[in-house]
Amino acid sequence: MKALFDNVSQICSRKVTNTYSTSFSLATKMLAPSIRQHIYNIYGFVRFADEIVDSFHGYDKEVLFDRFEQDLDNALSERISLNPILNSFQHTVHEYNIERHLIDAFMNSMRLDLTKKEYTSQQEFEDYIYGSADVVGLMCLRVFVKGDTEKYEALKESAKHLGSAFQKVNFLRDLKADHDGLDRTYFPNTNLDALDEVSKAEIIAEIENDFKEGYKGILHLPAEAKFGVYMAYRYYRRLLKKLHRTPAMEIKNSRIRVPNYEKFGLLTRCYVKYQLKLVR
Repeated sequence: MKALFDNVSQICSRKVTNTYSTSFSLATKMLAPSIRQHIYNIYGFVRFADEIVDSFHGYDKEVLFDRFEQDLDNALSERISLNPILNSFQHTVHEYNIERHLIDAFMNSMRLDLTKKEYTSQQEFEDYIYGSADVVGLMCLRVFVKGDTEKYEALKESAKHLGSAFQKVNFLRDLKADHDGLDRTYFPNTNLDALDEVSKAEIIAEIENDFKEGYKGILHLPAEAKFGVYMAYRYYRRLLKKLHRTPAMEIKNSRIRVPNYEKFGLLTRCYVKYQLKLVR
């Protein structure tokens, strides 16, 4: 039965989310059940594409990525895939009319990671951020508003800012892994071998502005999505605060993280604020 296969596919997407990201998984669990699975489906897709370019060392990444992209094309056109992650993703794409240009932009940014090592201009950086993060926020927004085009258009700029903020925090947190492990430099005009407090402050100020604009959109999200997105926002703000307090050279030489006990404490405080209607 196709329904049984679809159920197995969705279980796989949920398992990928829970395995690869405790923070995103925790935030997703705070979404309403009516939309939660679709966010798992989106995350599973973007995670697998990202893993190909970031983790599958010792294999021909370009061949694997080409194959994944062809399988994606087939899944979207045929509305089925024997790859359970793509099968669940195509279901969400068709259910919420996620535009193909968002998916293509994401894949284009992921493909850049196969060969591009440095972003030397602000425009290059912004184009990469749009494809790797902003469009993911827009895919999720399509789910959050449940087909309400007017609400989508009203919130899309805030969603892009929030996606940018999340991605830039990840870049700052993962400086060591990206620079030393993958030989990549995302932030333009920044010497990561001698990252100083001035450069770090400029990066953080840019992220803070994205958070400010992104928060405006959170306030107007439907109830089914608001708390989960607010939880993710608070987690990344906490991570940015820790990065702000960490000396620049320590960021370059270690990976700053929020331990699980802090995440669950943050969840409790977010829930109290949300229930008291302080998120406004």
